[in-house]
Amino acid sequence: MLLVKGIISGVLALILIPAGLIYYGERSWQADTAELLRTMEAARLEEWEGAKYFRAEDLAGLPTPVERYLRTVLKDGQPLVAAVTLKHAGTFNMGTDSDKWTPFTSTQHVVTNRPGFVWDARNRISGLTAFVHDGYVAGKGLLKAKLFGAIKVMEQPGSPELNQGELMRFLAEAAWYPTKLLPGDGLSWEAIDETSARATLTDGDTTVELVFTFDEQGMISSVRSAARYREVNGTLVATPWEGRFWNYQENGGMLIPTEGEVAWLLPEGDKPYWRARIEQIEYEFVK
Repeated sequence: MLLVKGIISGVLALILIPAGLIYYGERSWQADTAELLRTMEAARLEEWEGAKYFRAEDLAGLPTPVERYLRTVLKDGQPLVAAVTLKHAGTFNMGTDSDKWTPFTSTQHVVTNRPGFVWDARNRISGLTAFVHDGYVAGKGLLKAKLFGAIKVMEQPGSPELNQGELMRFLAEAAWYPTKLLPGDGLSWEAIDETSARATLTDGDTTVELVFTFDEQGMISSVRSAARYREVNGTLVATPWEGRFWNYQENGGMLIPTEGEVAWLLPEGDKPYWRARIEQIEYEFVK
């Protein structure tokens, strides 16, 4: 994993960093975050197709489990989500051959039209703090990390594969802003069976697909891709990937999962790498 290798190689250099540079790193990282948010905001679309609220009558023709899910988590007249800010606390698996879970906290800003998000995390590793940006901004994916916001330890170069992976994350996490799972604005559904359906989301030149599986209560229990790209020894490799959700609670008038886990589905067994719970969530609705 690039992040692990970068942190190890950066430790020696970090010993020589004066307190002033660490302070500079924090300020510089905050400025980078602010610029990403400005770019994402500038790409937001002001016009919305159709109604600005959920209407049960619009569900006609959707796959059965999708219709049941939307009827379960949304109330008739629910305003559409325009943006959301989430705070997470959880653990991240930094291990390669064996698990090594380390704590993180993060703030995530999301806009739904056009799709975009910026995940700003602090990951504690052996007493060091890695600052991480993961996101999809104005049609481009991004993933980078710096120790104390000052020393670059990892940055994935821009590519169609990165764009696809980050838009896929946006779609998977729509369980937190479920009005985005209504058909339209680049999103469509295809029936599979009584407990699953395929969602397709297009933004600009990037199109992604995920299979959503629903539980007996009608909630999303998991989302899966047969091929999301992960870095292996400097090469991007298409790999089966899955996100799982549970502990649904009402927020903003909607039922959303408050805990989740993400894993790579490897031939030797599942490799979970992200587990977290929502500590706080705030919505901005379409007006």
